[in-house]
Amino acid sequence: MSEKEEIAKRTVTIQRTFDAPLSLVWEAWTRPEHIAQWWSPKVMVTKVIEHSFEVGGKWKYSMPMPDGQEFIAEGEYMEIVLMEKIVSKANFRPMTEGVENRCLFKKNGNKTDFTFHVIHPTEEYCIQQEKMGILNGWGSVFGRLDDFLQTISIQ
Repeated sequence: MSEKEEIAKRTVTIQRTFDAPLSLVWEAWTRPEHIAQWWSPKVMVTKVIEHSFEVGGKWKYSMPMPDGQEFIAEGEYMEIVLMEKIVSKANFRPMTEGVENRCLFKKNGNKTDFTFHVIHPTEEYCIQQEKMGILNGWGSVFGRLDDFLQTISIQ
């Protein structure tokens, strides 16, 4: 099996087209005041604790869960290509740890094609995450992003 095939077996991929220009989608992903407005499922609120948007920079977000516990999303930016790609190591405690997120952005007229890859350490862990509802969780988050994009303009 090739390395590409092996990675594919450990990856969950979500694709969407946002009805917003690339520059606006990029801004929503890279500015902490915007991230706080959409980076969580609908029932949660996001607090940006740390956000250093540069290669090697750290990010950390906190979200109180309905049961009173705190959900922590944190990571480190590994690669940033302006208006094209964001790659980071990430943990989403208490549910997911040790993944790599690859966010790919592509201009599509006045819209933005978006591909989100979550690469897990093992194929078994990827299957476990799929069973736990990773597609529904991120689908909800990206639904909030879609709604948020309709409310802002480029600063």
